[in-house]
Amino acid sequence: MDAAALTQLLSPEGWALLGALPPYDERLALVLSERLRSEGVAPDLVAAALTQSRLRSAGRAKFDDFADGMLFTQAGLEQATRFSVAARHAQRYAAAGCTTVADLTCGIGGDSMALAALGLGVVAIDSDELTAALATVNLRHFPEAEVRHGDGLTTDLSGVDGLFADPARRTTAGRRAHDPAAYSPPLDAVLALREKVPALGVKVGPGIPHAALPEDAETQWVSVDRDVVEAGLWFGPLAPEGPGRGALVLRGTRATAVREPADGLPEVDAGAPATYLYEPDGAVIRAGLVAMVAAEVQGRLLDRTIAYVTADHLVPTPLATAYRVLDVMPFGLKRLRTALRERGVGRVTIKKRGTAVVPEQLRRQLDLRGDAEATVVLTRVRGAQQVLLVEPAGEEP
Repeated sequence: MDAAALTQLLSPEGWALLGALPPYDERLALVLSERLRSEGVAPDLVAAALTQSRLRSAGRAKFDDFADGMLFTQAGLEQATRFSVAARHAQRYAAAGCTTVADLTCGIGGDSMALAALGLGVVAIDSDELTAALATVNLRHFPEAEVRHGDGLTTDLSGVDGLFADPARRTTAGRRAHDPAAYSPPLDAVLALREKVPALGVKVGPGIPHAALPEDAETQWVSVDRDVVEAGLWFGPLAPEGPGRGALVLRGTRATAVREPADGLPEVDAGAPATYLYEPDGAVIRAGLVAMVAAEVQGRLLDRTIAYVTADHLVPTPLATAYRVLDVMPFGLKRLRTALRERGVGRVTIKKRGTAVVPEQLRRQLDLRGDAEATVVLTRVRGAQQVLLVEPAGEEP
């Protein structure tokens, strides 16, 4: 989207057209475009409205019904925080007693919306003029929010008692930036602001290395329905339990938080596969808390370097997905193919950790035919390459 497209959409005609469009359907978009043009709607406006309709449809995954009244860019939508996660961010500021939060890199305004929804004053800032304009539209229902076009690092922080930043994490070539120094703005520049306002929160990529974590931060990795979406660095009153690593697991309406114990992680042995296999949630793995899953299910690791846990009994936990182990064998293509064909397996899900096997290549080599489905886990067991055939485990009676 450019400024001209935004101007068209914000005109009475454009806003009415956007509101009147049916739910977006890629298969019907061309037909709808041609019909609108034949009715005399300007081609540029048709293109802008259909683009927004498509982005709103995609935006429902992050913003639910709120997306139907928002404006997006593709990049803005990709970086925007899911509203369910943004609400958790906002709750930290409210619990810390903050009254006015500066969202230093507000983007399209997702986190600012969550903050304002709790009645907090918000100063939303973005260095891109068009993006700031979109945030103004998206925050129009919140009188608590002020949008500024400018540099969040140098903005006037008078009256602000909380800061939030979500630095851009893509390079100019469009690739993800894993080095915090390559963020825009760089992570160190954002962290320097905690000397002015101690209540600082920073959303960072979930792949941030532990060595790059500030010692005074509470770092919390977040997953939504098994998808690891971010890590958050929280400082000062936003981290009431002090520095440390933790995970927040969101599945549906259920939220489970776990944090590294003050006295350290429990010691966990490694051993042969038992009756059940547990695959810890990605946020738990990123936080380095797999040992806590093993302790909870009274299990052990398959290998000290691999994030799989095995146990004799089924202990339902939101921190891991449980499977029943059906068979265990050394890795070998012929033996695995035979085992799957004996079970009539034609469709296979392949999971791997600690092995160089390429799942799609293996799937072709297996050349399976049948009606049954199976899950194959390729991993190391005490240093040796093994294959586990598993199935999802329900709760024991």
